[in-house]
This record gives sequence, structure tokens and C-alpha cells, in this order.
Amino acid sequence: MFGRSTLQAADVLVFGWAGGKHACVDFTETPPLVGLRDNRFMVGQAVLKAEPRKVAKHEQACVKNQHAFIPFAFDTFGPLAPEAVGFLKRVQRVVHNNFSTSKNQSFVFRRIGFAIQKGGLRRNLK
Repeated sequence: MFGRSTLQAADVLVFGWAGGKHACVDFTETPPLVGLRDNRFMVGQAVLKAEPRKVAKHEQACVKNQHAFIPFAFDTFGPLAPEAVGFLKRVQRVVHNNFSTSKNQSFVFRRIGFAIQKGGLRRNLK
């Protein structure tokens, strides 16, 4: 239909993220042991590979619909992809600016870490 979005539902849609644009956040849990058979295994390499794949797959559709796209790749061992860290730092600043106690500064990262360890971030968001 004319004027309708061609986007599939985002895992999280953040309203007014940047310059009045909304942001589509796509959560991707990657298996942490990908590449274990390789001699060059590195902790966190799975999330570093997943992030650009998600950008290539979904960013253009978001841009066409005037939204920002944020890939949020993580694995259960704890590593987060760079875009995920940037997203959480910005959310953390908002929390800190709206709640003046010092104990809230690491609140966002602790809660995300807990959700990942508990059994998958995606299941905990529903």
C-alpha cells in the first residue's frame, strides 16, 4: 500500500533516536564458539562477524523508511559488538541524566549482562 512501511517488525523500536529518526534495533545472539576449530580462535570474533552481516541485510530497508539501524550482536560469553556497546552507552547516559544517584551509572550494562546470562536477551525482552 502507498505510504506504508516495508520494514518487518524490529526487536526494539526506539523513538526519536537521532535527528528525529526512530531506530530499529536488531538483537542477534551468536554462538560464542564459532571458529573454535581454527588456529586463530578469538573470544568475541563471532559478534564481530555478525554485526556487519546484519547491517548488510537490514540497514538499507531502515534507511528507505527514514529510520536508523542498530545491530545489537552479542554472545553468551559476554562480548558485545561495537554498535551494541555504543547503543548501551547512550542508553546509560539517558538513565544517568534522569536518575541522579551514582549507583545507576552501570545499571544498563548489569541488566543486559544478567539478561544474556539468564538465557538469551531476546527471550527476556518479550
